[in-house]
Amino acid sequence: MGDARQPQKTKLFAAIMFRPEADLDNILKTLSRDYGPVDDAYGPIAFNFSNYYEEEMGGGLLKTYISFSRPFDREVLPHIKKTTNDLESAYSINGKRAINVDPGYIAKDKLVLASTKDFYHRLYLGNGIYGEVTLHFRKGKYRYFSWTYPDYMDPEFLGFLTKVRAKMVKELRDE
Repeated sequence: MGDARQPQKTKLFAAIMFRPEADLDNILKTLSRDYGPVDDAYGPIAFNFSNYYEEEMGGGLLKTYISFSRPFDREVLPHIKKTTNDLESAYSINGKRAINVDPGYIAKDKLVLASTKDFYHRLYLGNGIYGEVTLHFRKGKYRYFSWTYPDYMDPEFLGFLTKVRAKMVKELRDE
């Protein structure tokens, strides 16, 4: 029998999809106020991986990915997802989202994203929020699953994520 223990700290991560006219700087300021300084970012890039969001958010969408500098406790993820949903509502225009914020965390062995949608590959975390292992890190590189979103398979994004992970591993080692 194993002993229950607290997991190692992780790095808070967020993917932000937005309309070109959205005030990304203000969104980033709000997130930084709530979760600490952004220490790494990738993007914005044109989000041309899927047209899933176009009906609600329109075309020409952009996406940026950020990580935060403070160590992160995994059990807070459901609360953060609820908070980012409130942020999405605050920026909505005529009942349609102008931004989509997907929080998650980077651990040594995986990238986990929070979702309000249940599915066979998601585990319930509490407060109506599910967690999805979107990528796993093995033998020196990130690997994806059949359910991994197309932009998370992009080699440039994976390079960014590998850099963030390496920085996090060093920070954890130095503690």
